[in-house]
Amino acid sequence: MDREPCEENTPDLDPEWNGEARRRILVILHQAHSVPGRLGERLERRGFALEARRPAVGDPLPSDLSAYAGLVVFGGPQSANDPHDYIRDEIDLVGRALSRDMPLLGICLGAQLMARQLGARVGRHRDGLCERGYYPVRPTELGKDLLPWPSHVYHWHAEGFDLPEGADLLAQGDVFPNQAFRYGRNAFALQFHPEVTQEMMCRWTKVGAERLTHPGAQPAQAHFEGWSRYDPAVCRWLDDFLDSWLGLTVDRRGKAMGLR
Repeated sequence: MDREPCEENTPDLDPEWNGEARRRILVILHQAHSVPGRLGERLERRGFALEARRPAVGDPLPSDLSAYAGLVVFGGPQSANDPHDYIRDEIDLVGRALSRDMPLLGICLGAQLMARQLGARVGRHRDGLCERGYYPVRPTELGKDLLPWPSHVYHWHAEGFDLPEGADLLAQGDVFPNQAFRYGRNAFALQFHPEVTQEMMCRWTKVGAERLTHPGAQPAQAHFEGWSRYDPAVCRWLDDFLDSWLGLTVDRRGKAMGLR
């Protein structure tokens, strides 16, 4: 695989640092083989330890969130409307994180679970379209004020969310209009996948090849052409977003210190 375009932008921390002193980010994944991709790598380089839970394969969710510096809920093949107990438990987890005003990030399915918790509709496109590949994203005025955005972002989904009441829309798209929102100070929802590495893209386009025949999906070659064209800007956006979202890193003694 090719080198990650922006992997050199975030410095590694002292390898002798005791991992037990790190602050933890709770990470929710939805398949046994799922990984947090480069988002996880960048969080670790910023001094956070990741604690992964996979409720879909039986991992319990923590009853107490006070030990975590933040929560990231990733995507998956499930629907936020599925009747599974673990989906309801994850929606409840999102609600508990919101009530604590802790840093919360939902990606794709995770964003849709956030929307459901906040009372918004999640469902398929009215014309049966999906987004799989790179599609344009347009920041709102508020989104522009927060960050410089890439022109295109990577998608892999067939459902979208309505904007929850009280949420701030940050970015829009042509097929699914709601692409990113903020709720309160620390909760963000992204319909797209900034965490995807080239290796992950290879796996998704191979294992999910049949889904690339669905209306609106781009052929596999377009995914890799889009990677070469758009991914460096997505990398820069992700670095800026993480610094803004967390607003801190952790030194080797476990003491929080501001990045800005």
